[in-house]
Amino acid sequence: MKEKMRVAVIGCGRFAKNFVPLFKAHPVVEKVYVCDLDKSRAEDYSQKFDVDIIDSFEAALNSDKINAVAIFTQRFQHGSMVIEALKAGKHVYSAVPCSVDIDEIIEIEKLVRETRLTYSMGETGFYRAPAIFLREEFEKGTFGKFTYGEAHYNHDLRNMIQSFKSSGNEDWKKFAGIPPMYYPTHSTAMVLSTMPGVYAKRVTALGCRVAPIDNVYGEKGENFYNNPFSNTSMLLELSNGGIARISENRCVGWRAPETYVSQFYGTDGGYEFSVAKHHLASWKKEDVERGTDDPIRVDMKDVTKMLMPESIYEEICSDYNYAIQHIADGAGFKETSPVQPVKRLPKEYYGIPNGHNGTHHFLIDDFCRAYATGKLSPTNIWQVARWNIPGLLAHQSALQGGVPIDVIDLGNPPEDWEVLNWK
Repeated sequence: MKEKMRVAVIGCGRFAKNFVPLFKAHPVVEKVYVCDLDKSRAEDYSQKFDVDIIDSFEAALNSDKINAVAIFTQRFQHGSMVIEALKAGKHVYSAVPCSVDIDEIIEIEKLVRETRLTYSMGETGFYRAPAIFLREEFEKGTFGKFTYGEAHYNHDLRNMIQSFKSSGNEDWKKFAGIPPMYYPTHSTAMVLSTMPGVYAKRVTALGCRVAPIDNVYGEKGENFYNNPFSNTSMLLELSNGGIARISENRCVGWRAPETYVSQFYGTDGGYEFSVAKHHLASWKKEDVERGTDDPIRVDMKDVTKMLMPESIYEEICSDYNYAIQHIADGAGFKETSPVQPVKRLPKEYYGIPNGHNGTHHFLIDDFCRAYATGKLSPTNIWQVARWNIPGLLAHQSALQGGVPIDVIDLGNPPEDWEVLNWK
């Protein structure tokens, strides 16, 4: 029988606190440690969650009592830290993104393939209600052949200042200027995960140079990346012949919903979302079977009840104007929707706060189950590479005025490595 997981949570900032209780409660996990360069943060975590402190990342990698690490450090550090951990023989859970460097993603894939260690990235988009709904309807054939989809991650910089100040202190603006497409997976995952095996073949992108705050974006040292763009939108040519438009926006007069699919169309059906309402359309069967040149009608269904938390759906039905204001204020962030497969979660998770629209529980459970079974997490490196790499190339395209760039694809997982059932 495989030994239980003993995991070190690396980085005790504003985000990781949501996940320590989930690791502690999971039946596969025996021990949780925490680590941060700022010793006071580690102490706070230790006292709040009743966990031990490991002095440093290096100490965690060198410790025989730790067999897994969960990386919640700054975005640009993920790739190199994952590589170090895999080389040290540790199983790895990583916050988003996998890496801001394509060579690092390639190296991670190579190491995972060679070592068969568990790697799982915490991409919330995979388990958001619309992504699950679209995945299931696409599998049923509702949409026919995919033609076009749009997804967005709208997170205005003015609503991230505290987070960047927490990690960057006086230099927070230099960190905040990270290219939007260095953080693409919240939106790419919501489209690409609906169609197993589909990947981007070519990308073209344009960037917006309008800034919400001075001295954050620019090419004269304003940030560590010489990034001039606050927003970037890319068009992806997909391997199945369809097109996806992905927008990563950090200068947008909008708070919530933040991450969503606005449109998803196929030859036989379509889906649209706007603020509070989800709709699904499909050709009327009798019109298609009629076989004449007369216009074909559609069956239009409101599927909002399946895709919204119950409390929010009740508000939509009783007072729509109140509901949309509540949604705009971030309501439902910790709640699940009926379409999400909560029955598969360990009973120990009942009552533990959730986040990102009910996705946190699934992500940690996936990592722990993958570790215990030796199977691949649904958000494994091969899947993650297909969500991450197009964004990195999109930034290069935008810097060159939209020049098309072929997308590197790392292929599918090894045939003998089974992927966990996400349902």
